[in-house]
Formats: sequence, C-alpha cells, structure tokens
Amino acid sequence: MISKTGVAAFLFLSTAALGVAGCGGGGGGSTEPAPPTPANAKPTVQAIADQSLTIGDSVEVTVSVSDADATDTHTLSASVNNEGAATVTVDGMVLTINAIDSGVATVTVTAADNSGRANDTSDPATFDIAVASESGWVRGVFEEASVFRNSCAAPRRGMDPATGFAYVDRQGTTRDENNWLRSWSDHSYLWYAEIEDTDPDCCDTPAYFELMKTTQTTPSGAEKDRFHFFMDTEEWNELSQSGVSAGYGARFAVLAPRPPRDIRVAYTQPNSPATHPDAAFARGTKILAIDGVDAIHAPSRAEVDVLNAGLFPSELGEDHQFTVLDPGSNVQRNVTLRSASITSDPVQHVRVIETAAGPVGYLLFLDHIATAEKRLVDAITELAAAEIEDLVLDIRYNGGGYTVIANQLAYMIAGASAAQGHVFSELRFNDKHTVFNPVTGEVLRPTLFRTTGAGLSVAQGEPLPTLDLDRVFVLTGPGTCSASEAIINGLRGIDVEVVLIGQTTCGKPHGFYPTDNCGTTYFTVQFEIVNGTGFGDYAGGFTPDNAPDPDGVPLAGCAVGDDFDHAFGDTREARLNAALAYRSDTSCPDPPVGTGNTVLATVDSLEGGLLRSKIHGLTIPQDVVPPSG
Repeated sequence: MISKTGVAAFLFLSTAALGVAGCGGGGGGSTEPAPPTPANAKPTVQAIADQSLTIGDSVEVTVSVSDADATDTHTLSASVNNEGAATVTVDGMVLTINAIDSGVATVTVTAADNSGRANDTSDPATFDIAVASESGWVRGVFEEASVFRNSCAAPRRGMDPATGFAYVDRQGTTRDENNWLRSWSDHSYLWYAEIEDTDPDCCDTPAYFELMKTTQTTPSGAEKDRFHFFMDTEEWNELSQSGVSAGYGARFAVLAPRPPRDIRVAYTQPNSPATHPDAAFARGTKILAIDGVDAIHAPSRAEVDVLNAGLFPSELGEDHQFTVLDPGSNVQRNVTLRSASITSDPVQHVRVIETAAGPVGYLLFLDHIATAEKRLVDAITELAAAEIEDLVLDIRYNGGGYTVIANQLAYMIAGASAAQGHVFSELRFNDKHTVFNPVTGEVLRPTLFRTTGAGLSVAQGEPLPTLDLDRVFVLTGPGTCSASEAIINGLRGIDVEVVLIGQTTCGKPHGFYPTDNCGTTYFTVQFEIVNGTGFGDYAGGFTPDNAPDPDGVPLAGCAVGDDFDHAFGDTREARLNAALAYRSDTSCPDPPVGTGNTVLATVDSLEGGLLRSKIHGLTIPQDVVPPSG
C-alpha cells in the first residue's frame, strides 16, 4: 500500500503478536516468517507538450518520469501512429522527432523502471506533432471556411448588383482563396472523406478547385462525381435569375462526338441571332465548318480550339462564320453569327393534341430558372382549361436548376388530392450534418409538395393551377438531369405513373448550393435527394424498360432515339409519336441499336475531340441562391 506521504509502508505481524502458543513443555518456540516482497511502484511519464514543426525540421524533447521509488531508473519506449508525417527515436530520456511530411502524428511514450519487479511500466502518455508545409498547410487540419472567405487575390470593388450592397471582398491571396475552397469542401462536400488533401500553395484557384472532389469511380468505371464545376458569378446570376447568357440562342447536340463528328442544332431561343432570317437555324441544322475549320474531321487540338471559340463565344459581339446544312437539304450555306446576350425562354411549344382518346397536352420545358415559374404556371393553366386527359412533358434537354420549380411542376401535374401534404423530396448531406443543413443552418426536414408560388416569378403564396393526373409521359435523354430527374422521382414517390419515352437520363440524384467567393461561383456536390419513400438510388439514371441494356432504374416506356427531322410538338416527331402510341396500346417502336446517347452541350468545350458539357445538370435546392460560409 502507498502512504499519503508517497512512502511505501508495509505491516508485519509476528506469531507472538497473534497469540499462537508453542507446543510441548519448553523448548519448541515459533519461527517468524520472512517479510513479503513489496510491490514495485509504477512510474509516471509527465505530460509532454504538443509540437508544431515544418517539414524537414527536427526537435529533441526531454522526457521527465516520476516514481515513488526514488532509486529506480527508467527505460523509455516511443511509437508514432503516422510515420508519413513524423518519426521518433529514443536516446536515454530524450526523444528526437523528425518532421517528414505535412500531417498530424500522435506519439505514445511509456517508461519501464529497471527494478525487474512487477507493475513496473507506466501508463502511456501521448502528445501530438503537427507538421506544416512552408505555406502553413497541415494535412487533415482545417480551419473554419469563414476565416478565409472573401479574402481575394483581386478583390471586387463597387456595388454588387445581385445584392445592391458594396462587395465584401478584402485583399488576400490565391492561397487564401484555395484555403477557403479546402475548408468549405471539407465542411460541405458530400464525399469529403474521399478528397485527397492538397497544399493550397500548389496551384492557381481553378486548378485547385478541380482537386477538391472525389477521385473514386462507379462500378461501371465512370467518374463518381461528374458534376463539379465553376463559373463567373456575374454570368451565373444572369443565367439563373433571368436566363441571360452570351451566345447565339442555339443549343447544340452531338450525335457523333468523335471524328467524323455530327453536330446538330438541338433547339433555338426566339428572337436570337440563331433565329434571325439571315441565319434561320432550325432544329436539326448540321454544323459542317466553323471559321474555315472542318467541324466533322478536325483532328488537331488547335483546330478544336477554333471550333470551341465559334460554338461557345466567351464575349458579346464576336463574329463567327458557320457552314451549315439545313434539315432535308443537300445544299450547304454560309452564315455569320454575332454573339449577343441571349434570354432563355424556358417553356416552349405548349399545345393541345386532339386524339380519339381525348386531348393530350404537350410542353417543352428547357430550364429550371427563375422565369420558368411563371411560364409553367401559364402553360399548366392553358392545358387545364383544355381539360387534357394526359400530359407529354418534354424534358429531354433540361439540365436542372431550382428544385422548388421541379416541386411546383410535379404538384401541378398530380394535383392536391395526390400531392398536398405529402413529401416531394428530402436532402441528405454528409455524415457531419445529420440534423442541420450545413449551408442554411436550418433543421433538416422533408420538403412537402409546394402548392403556391415561391416568389421567383410568381407571387409568393399564389395558388398553383393543377391538372390532377395520375399518369404523365416524360420525354427524356442524357441531358435530362438533376431537378428534371427530381420531377420523375418525386412523382413516383406518390404513386403517379411515369412513362419514360426516349433515352436514359443523366443520373444525378445530387445537388449543390452555388456559392460565390471572390467573383467565382462554385458548384460542388453537397447533398443527395430522395423522394417521399426514401428512394434516391438513380445514379445510373432512369431508363425505359424495353432498352436493350438498361443502364439505370427501369421505368415503363419505350427507348426511342432523338429525332432531328421534325419540330417539337409535331406528332410525327419520334418520341412524341411513341408516347401517343404507347398511350393507345402500350406498344413501342423497335429500340435504337448501337447509336448510344446524344451528347449535349450548353456552356461547353470540345476537349480531345469530344464535346463535353461543363454544366452537367443543376440542382439548386432553395428558392433563391443562399449564402454559404
């Protein structure tokens, strides 16, 4: 036992003291036993301060050991849990620590006394070593994103047109901007644990952002995150709020992405350069050459760059010459287009088709942008007045946007009896955020079907019109993404039948809060979306169930290739025609063979001979773009 003074005290009792008498008459006395061997006192390693080092540094740390037995000497043992960051060696009572690479390592130290008796090893003592790069980066250690936010290499000055207030930018560095991206991604990115932590001093900010994502692939070998991008904040604000962007008012589709390429006009915007009488681009117009470069066979990167510059002008007022072939013609013509500010009309070709089984509504829905709210309300009001029996919703080119608009449209299709009070969707964030939304701070709860205006372009609280349908025909393609897929999934969650006509959708049950920092808006996947039944596993997309090799979640319907020979809303157009036939007798045309999916372009580029979309589909979760810290 240990006395209060720290000195070992032991109690010895003799047989005499216990009153044990000897036997016999005289000489047979008792023998006193030898005292027991005392237990050895356990040494204690005194607390060791944490260490902060720079890569390449070494430091010696003297360890102090206390022991109730002052005569004891001790032997140290030390181990480190992350030798990639630091190593440790022992020499007597001194530890030598060598900083190897950025990161945090924990050193565990024990002391054993040299008495050779039991209970002679101390409890372990630990301390941390933080190894930083020259820039101060420590792998795996993150400060709050707010520390770096608005610290800009080139601060904006003046008034922010989006808020009406002065910009909050302050002078900073590229490293500050990268540090914000790093901390913000670690905080909110859905797959944050799969980001390889990288020194913010490594590269410029666009390159650094490309590193802030998972490198994992899906079972099929595709990128797990195909939706990581950024764009100029001013450009994004114009596009998301009013549908304004620089271009010609034509969206291109690529039927063959590699030489020999086949690039067509998918659709045009009214009152744009593409629809001016001098150009007269129509759906299906084929692009043969741009500024003298063969668009079909151009093999070199320099030639591809010319095609990019022509297809996707970066500035207003750019002139580019196109050689085109109109649908149904064999005569080439040359057209000069000048880029301008293009205002997107997100809802087009609304019409009622009379059939023997009753009227059918058709509408082409292109973008979930703010102005779409009013255009959809007007379209549904018109179709409801016509008392349509079915709706054909054409979202083959709709890459997504505000999910509140997807929610409203789904409600307007299903009606109050099926949807009101039911869950449209639920957002699920990474495992750091299971109770509160990491961006808004709100308590996470399911989103019900919205029955009124959201204030984007329809007055907040204004009741929405409804069609009260228990079935909808949806025309889809690989450009059907995000919020567009949320319409399909949300309706399926309340047992509205969705009949899919076209191709497999893009497979994006994920979304993001577009977040500005220093004039760039970043789109990083932050949540996944599930419907009222909790289903959201459609990363392979939704696909017609008669497709030869279904890639995604199979739904009733028909696999039908895109038809560039007929206008939208024309009953001869392949997908609309198939929808009307299926409605009559559930028949389908033979599915296309070997043609693959159309590749679509918005704000895109031709890279390595491939036309790739920068905006793969937007899902924006709130009525307005919220701030993020």
